[in-house]
Amino acid sequence: MTAPMPDLIFEPLVRAALMEDLGTFGDLTTRTVIPAGTTCSARLRAREDGIVSGMQIAAIAFRLVDPGLTVRVLTPDGSRVAAGDVLMQIDGDAAAILSAERVALNFAGRLSGVASLTGRFVAETRGTSTRITCTRKTTPGLRLVEKQAVLHGGGFNHRFSLSDAILIKDNHIAAAGGIRPVLQAVRAGASHMVRVEIEVDTLEQLAEALDEGGADVVLLDNMETPTLAEAVALADRRAVLEASGNMKLERIAEVAATGVDYISSGALTHSARTLDLGLDF
Repeated sequence: MTAPMPDLIFEPLVRAALMEDLGTFGDLTTRTVIPAGTTCSARLRAREDGIVSGMQIAAIAFRLVDPGLTVRVLTPDGSRVAAGDVLMQIDGDAAAILSAERVALNFAGRLSGVASLTGRFVAETRGTSTRITCTRKTTPGLRLVEKQAVLHGGGFNHRFSLSDAILIKDNHIAAAGGIRPVLQAVRAGASHMVRVEIEVDTLEQLAEALDEGGADVVLLDNMETPTLAEAVALADRRAVLEASGNMKLERIAEVAATGVDYISSGALTHSARTLDLGLDF
């Protein structure tokens, strides 16, 4: 299980979500119907089985609205849960709990959905050394927390931004004039501290990339499973191999069996269904 990051990294994101929800005049309903000074105890529960993520984020939401709330995370991020399990208990001012409820649930449900789907992908790789990794196909503004949710689900992270590593894709190759020119440019200009990955569509391109050198990782894009197996044999451990493109859940086991090092799937973040969570007083 991954160690949590400091709350201060996530606070600006959670604060912005709270400001969006509270609007210009605060929680009008709660201010109207809940008498000042009312206190209560609330429990956040799972309503279906899955893997939890976003508990740290949800706790930040409650504490930002009212630092006086007592927030106890009973089920930490990365835990497997069953329907009915209590994930968090919040005690204190009822108005504050109600005002933070939707933002807390939006984050926790969304991120738990990502973690749960990732866990299903990872389960398909059992018995192999293949790792599941996400992509940059994340919700704008939520990349950091969605990628953390992938870790909570047992997956691994690809680059977080364009500045993390060099990833030469098909359009880079087309614009630069071919595989050799781009790899020559990388060898001439890239820092020794930067990892390099190149995307190929065919075994011929893979052979060219391997012969030219300069790439640490080769992304095998949209290849059929038998072709991926040929690619693994051709590479013969000369580069790390990442299979990508059309990596649906039902295909993961057979792709992992080819021996590729990584399987990347944008579906982990762009197609995950929100896990059903609820807050009850």
